[in-house]
Amino acid sequence: MAHNHVMSDLARDPKQIGNLIRRARKRQGLNQGALGAKAGLRQETISLIETGNSGAKINTILAVLAALDLELRVAPRSKGHLDTEEDF
Repeated sequence: MAHNHVMSDLARDPKQIGNLIRRARKRQGLNQGALGAKAGLRQETISLIETGNSGAKINTILAVLAALDLELRVAPRSKGHLDTEEDF
């Protein structure tokens, strides 16, 4: 059975953010170069972000998220199991 997962993913470190960005990019059928072009960044920068390079500036990450039509939300850390659907 497919999870009716509303696109809301948790990221607590650069590697998790990179994974989310890579998954969103692939879902949208973009390669790193195409995403870089949309975000005004080099393909190498996209690659560094996706591999969890912690040196990426917040502005750069926000530009990539905007290019993917995603936004950053800050919320209290969830306790216990992360698979809850009712926090929407």
